Amino acid sequence: MNYQTFQPNSDLKSLVSCYWTLEVPAESNAQRQRIIPDGTIEMAFILGDDIKRYTFENEFIIQPRAMVLGQTIEPFYIEPTGYVNTFAIRFYPYGFANFVTMPLKDLANKETPMELLFGKKTTSKLEQKIIKATNSNERIEIIENFLLNKLNEKTTIDNIVRTTIDTLLATNGSASINTILKEDLSKRRQLERNFVKQIGVSPKQLGKVIRLQTALKMLLNKKTDTLTNIAYESEYFDQAHFIKDFKEFTGINPKDFLGNENMTLSILFYK
Repeated sequence: MNYQTFQPNSDLKSLVSCYWTLEVPAESNAQRQRIIPDGTIEMAFILGDDIKRYTFENEFIIQPRAMVLGQTIEPFYIEPTGYVNTFAIRFYPYGFANFVTMPLKDLANKETPMELLFGKKTTSKLEQKIIKATNSNERIEIIENFLLNKLNEKTTIDNIVRTTIDTLLATNGSASINTILKEDLSKRRQLERNFVKQIGVSPKQLGKVIRLQTALKMLLNKKTDTLTNIAYESEYFDQAHFIKDFKEFTGINPKDFLGNENMTLSILFYK
């Protein structure tokens, strides 16, 4: 697998986490890959062969070739049908809401064809430019011009939503909403309503995903020897709490994660 990441320019660095590309040669016995939540929204262009996304054990859809992957709170499986070549934009949790007007909760836990968000004509024109580009730098320039033209200065993320996300990121997802709001608990309902609309999931769900990311990176990079230490360093209540959340978002136990052939792609992204 050839996985690369690229940084956005200064005008977009507060909204876009990175651009990434993935190339994988066609394999006759390609394994399904379990994709686990990472707290971000992504815009992706499939430039190689089709990719299956499983909706049930033996039922699947073909992913749109130009799509937006909304926030997810549960793992799902994908499977390449041949050569994999993907170019994607990974947005910060509050990044993508600046480019669309629809509630992001409508994008959660699914792939949405890009034409439903930006129109068929605009999407087709953008997709053709991305396809005809000869390298990643050209594709990045194309998508940055598109995003900068789409950026709606009137669309701003509520300060309370942005502050909550910044705090969750700074505390690796461990901060409670009551702690973030401090004395102004009357804003909790407003926060939760606007958060789901502008981010796609609740603050509690995003916090759990961010905390799991911290634990996963420790596990992958062998920063500690035991699950108890990972749970402690990631500020779970205890090891049982860590394992419960891990299974909720990955579908397996931490001990089974590293050697699981269906986790190769997720491990690549996280590591």
